[in-house]
Amino acid sequence: MQLTFTAQVFEWRGPAPFYFAAVPDKQAEAIREISRTVTYGWGVIPCKVKVGKTELSTSLFPKNGGYLVPLKDALRKPEGIAVGAEIKITVTIDV
Repeated sequence: MQLTFTAQVFEWRGPAPFYFAAVPDKQAEAIREISRTVTYGWGVIPCKVKVGKTELSTSLFPKNGGYLVPLKDALRKPEGIAVGAEIKITVTIDV
């Protein structure tokens, strides 16, 4: 399954800052439909994420009935992604 969408980058401040983008409701619904067959526990879903020319492996995190895309430094830095930016994300989930 491959989904492409635009989302805004936000920061979650914990002991260390983490950066995420929320999967829009329509795409989150499609992910929920296959989630039981692709999760490896706690509702976390392994995937590949591509922004611009940078692609890497990560996992979607379930949150309030939707999903968050973690934006690792290895993705944000080469693409110059800052908090508040609207970015186009492609998520690929092996089904």
